Amino acid sequence: MRAFLALLRRDLVLAARIGGSGGLGLVFFLMIVAVIPFALGPDLNLLSRIGPAILWIAALLSTLVGLDRLFQADEEDGSLDLLRLSGTPLEILVLAKATAHWLTTGLPLAVASPLFGLLLALEPAAMATSLVSLLVGTPALSFLGAIGAALTASLRRGGLILAILVLPFAIPVLIFGVAASDPAAEARAQALLFLGALTLIAGVVGTLAAAAALRSRE
Repeated sequence: MRAFLALLRRDLVLAARIGGSGGLGLVFFLMIVAVIPFALGPDLNLLSRIGPAILWIAALLSTLVGLDRLFQADEEDGSLDLLRLSGTPLEILVLAKATAHWLTTGLPLAVASPLFGLLLALEPAAMATSLVSLLVGTPALSFLGAIGAALTASLRRGGLILAILVLPFAIPVLIFGVAASDPAAEARAQALLFLGALTLIAGVVGTLAAAAALRSRE
């Protein structure tokens, strides 16, 4: 626990000092949400109906921004080698980094979603359900992304490869996230439960798989 908290604090301090994917992801999120209404036209009913899906697609794509640097910086400056020599399990490193990524990227996206929902003519109920679904589901995106980031840690331009690896596995999260965002859907509660289950599964599988990918580089 002490190692986890120390690594988590380190990543949060670095993110606060030098910035990174969190701010870029939020700007990218805003750009997608702001541009799509121009493409769909002035039909507010259509916009409000597909608004939750737009928020989720924007959140998924924004999460990928800068994700390739999740382990790459530590690989380049030798921090990973020092952690291996210290005896700290790589699972702790992955868990701390994925949590820090969600706190600096996924959480701001979820909190900002009601405000951006105004651009999509969402009703207050739809804003609330979208916020809840993003809070529950975006951690899964960070943990799934950690697997791709670990596999591409040694590649200088691995962002595209990472997206190709991660996006297929993120489709179930996207499906249940959109279903849980619809306040009029009868199965919204069940979709939210499935979304929470996917997050828990991604947390376990993502941590173990990313640690195994990093360990294979030894």
